[in-house]
Amino acid sequence: MKTRLFSSPALAWSWGLLALSALAIGLFSLRYALPGMPLPSDLPSLALSPRPFVVHAVSASLALVLGPLQFVPAWGARFPALHRWVGRAYVLSVAVAWLSSLPLAVNAMTGAVAAAGFFALGLAWIVATGMGLARALQRRFAEHRRWMLRSFALTAAAITLRIYLGASMAADIDEAVSYPFIAWLCWVPNMLVAEWYLLRGGQPQRPQALQFQ
Repeated sequence: MKTRLFSSPALAWSWGLLALSALAIGLFSLRYALPGMPLPSDLPSLALSPRPFVVHAVSASLALVLGPLQFVPAWGARFPALHRWVGRAYVLSVAVAWLSSLPLAVNAMTGAVAAAGFFALGLAWIVATGMGLARALQRRFAEHRRWMLRSFALTAAAITLRIYLGASMAADIDEAVSYPFIAWLCWVPNMLVAEWYLLRGGQPQRPQALQFQ
């Protein structure tokens, strides 16, 4: 009997779009590992912490690239040892990205509200990831998968942040107005969607039991 990862085609398509976006943005953002790469011109506050930004961009990009692989059924089923090592690399990437995000949050554009939003995102991110790691070490795998789904929902803030920034610029909304909202909107809805999915009975399964159909 086959087990569905998602209970509807709409959820399957949504996950596919999310995974492709994560891979595309993650791979593109790894360009900041190259020497001499200029900082993003649309976020001038990053110039206050250039080295933490580069570390954060590279480590968060790695988390974005590695995260979707862990939810691919065939990946975990055929390469369980690799699945575990990629998971460890994901956790390490999140930890480095969180630490390097702290000086960036301090210098967030538009002030305290935006800074608080990014600090809260970082706290939720490292807690969810840490809980996922702890549950794996305790061999409580069902809980591990739930926490890692939450973790990746927060990793995906890198995607939604860009969506909201692009939308606000397209709408010609002043950054002083939009950015404090974006600092919260880039992750709170992601977390709510993940909780909605889990509460309605969605459950990431063991890799060997999962099949898309």
